[in-house]
Amino acid sequence: MENQQTKRILLVEDDLRLAALVSEYLAKQEYEMEVEHNGDKAVQKIIQGKPDLVILDLMLPGKDGFAICRDVRHSYKGPILILTAREDDMDQVVGLELGADDYVKKPVEPRVLLARIRALFRRAVPETLEDKVTELNFGALSLCASSRNVSLEGQAVDLSTTEFDLLWLLASRAGDVLDRDLLCQTVKGVEYDGIDRSIDVAVSRLRKKLSDNPDHPTRIKTVWGSGYLFVADAWN
Repeated sequence: MENQQTKRILLVEDDLRLAALVSEYLAKQEYEMEVEHNGDKAVQKIIQGKPDLVILDLMLPGKDGFAICRDVRHSYKGPILILTAREDDMDQVVGLELGADDYVKKPVEPRVLLARIRALFRRAVPETLEDKVTELNFGALSLCASSRNVSLEGQAVDLSTTEFDLLWLLASRAGDVLDRDLLCQTVKGVEYDGIDRSIDVAVSRLRKKLSDNPDHPTRIKTVWGSGYLFVADAWN
């Protein structure tokens, strides 16, 4: 259990039975639960209520999960975990592209959902920095772990939870090639299964937001067959 005050979770799910089961299970894990069944009402609840985490079904009456994720991401900085009943990887990729931090497939296995939630909450401060470094500077690029802010050439860069954690990990190990196993375990708290594309999607989004040419990246490079490399001197 988190060593902080009770975490508030908003579950956006139109399946009444599933919503009740998930809400009851997580409440027993000492999370404060709120449930919303309608997509149109979810956006306002997320933006105004600012829950610590949102569990978001994709297929909803009113706005669907994709639209909700897109509409709230500019102002809501907390983790978003999407639920999908489809086997099609494109649902997962689109959700991640819109700013979701993780996904769980239906039918929902409660222990898996709980593990993913706990992993998302463990991200508040990177645990890999034994020397307690809280700021990193690379010329035009600055990162602050305590405020979770990033700026490029003096302009704030809006990043999701996953994007910030991934960038911090890559930047804190500048010059090292980090494989997907390490990135997945450190950023997501789960082992890489050889299929999960969330790290690749997050890298793609980071490149766009940090003005790194996606066709010929020079700041966050792909090392084929190995992983990703953050280039420290590319920001000067």
